[in-house]
Amino acid sequence: MNKDNIILGIESSCDDTSAAIIKNGTILSNITANQDVHNKYGGVVPELASRAHQQNIVPVVDLALKEAGIDTNDLSAIAFTQGPGLLGSLLVGATFAKSLSLGLSIPLIGVNHMKGHILAHFIQKQGEEKNVPKFPFLCLTVSGGHTQIVKVSAPLKMEVLGETIDDAAGEAFDKAAKLLGLPYPGGPLIDKHAQSGNKDRFKFTFPKIEGYRYSFSGLKTQFMNFLKKELQKDENFIENNLNDICASYQAHIIEYLFQKLKKAAFNENINQIAIAGGVSANSYLRNKLQELGKKHGWKTFIPEFEYCTDNAGMIAITGYFQYLEKDFAQQTIIPNARLKIE
Repeated sequence: MNKDNIILGIESSCDDTSAAIIKNGTILSNITANQDVHNKYGGVVPELASRAHQQNIVPVVDLALKEAGIDTNDLSAIAFTQGPGLLGSLLVGATFAKSLSLGLSIPLIGVNHMKGHILAHFIQKQGEEKNVPKFPFLCLTVSGGHTQIVKVSAPLKMEVLGETIDDAAGEAFDKAAKLLGLPYPGGPLIDKHAQSGNKDRFKFTFPKIEGYRYSFSGLKTQFMNFLKKELQKDENFIENNLNDICASYQAHIIEYLFQKLKKAAFNENINQIAIAGGVSANSYLRNKLQELGKKHGWKTFIPEFEYCTDNAGMIAITGYFQYLEKDFAQQTIIPNARLKIE
């Protein structure tokens, strides 16, 4: 067995095919192939996504190995996204990982995609020593498919304190962008327009959901009705007020996210606070976390942009922690589109 722990991570949960190499917790490569084919459909088409993964996975893995200067014989284990995600997409990554693991006679590791987003905070770069959260910490994980507050007591010990009961925050952004006539993916464009807008111009109400749980379906409907009403009065309402609309809606969603997070931080008496997931790339969310950190005495952790969206670096680091615990999978493992954090 190698004295170095070298993990190949494979991510294929949605529409990004990604492969990464991590050696003893330090990232050596992180290669991602995006799929532009979905843009004209206004969202990810599962069948097209799985086909593109089949085309991309071999060259992406090959490039990750070459960039890292690693031969397949140097690998300690293969980690792959078991779920959650699109089943067809997950199957491509799982099948490739199982085959390579079998061919090299090295351990196979099934990784929970959502744990990967959280543990991306622990990825180290060569020649740097990054500050990482101390346990226990809270992580607000926000993406197109998930919104969760997770208490992290150890790398592999996580508890979901609260999550959305219907839609995710990222979905609420994308739906609003579509109603505003912005191209897919719309979340980043709302963020861009919001930077020039007045966040206090338009007001929305908050869903009344108890505890740490969220609900975004009502917010989406509220926003749709708001636009419908205003467009009846002025057919150019969106065009003339786009920046203010984006700023107001974005600020409202992020205020809602932090209402619950603040409550959890206070009740759990935890001052180590992190964000993760695709929506953690949102500039207002990142700035608001730092602002609240100063106000409440939190130590805050914001992921680098390359680790916000889906990438294999987060799968490889999670695989690394599982490798240290000998948390291996059998060849009979199957993808799970609705895999939960246990």
